[in-house]
Amino acid sequence: MTHDKSHKEQIERWALFVRNNPDKWKAELKPFLDSQLIMAEKFYEKLSQTEEGRKKILKIKRLDKK
Repeated sequence: MTHDKSHKEQIERWALFVRNNPDKWKAELKPFLDSQLIMAEKFYEKLSQTEEGRKKILKIKRLDKK
């Protein structure tokens, strides 16, 4: 997979921002990351309500340990 020049430049700008603003980038990203974790928790909670869902969760956990 290749990325165009603008994608590479965007990644480089973000890396510089993170390096130069260690506290600021965390504060800006925290609400987004928190919302992702909340949505994942809700997803797994709903998935665990069925036998098939519980089996899928166990399968994922086993893959994670390999």
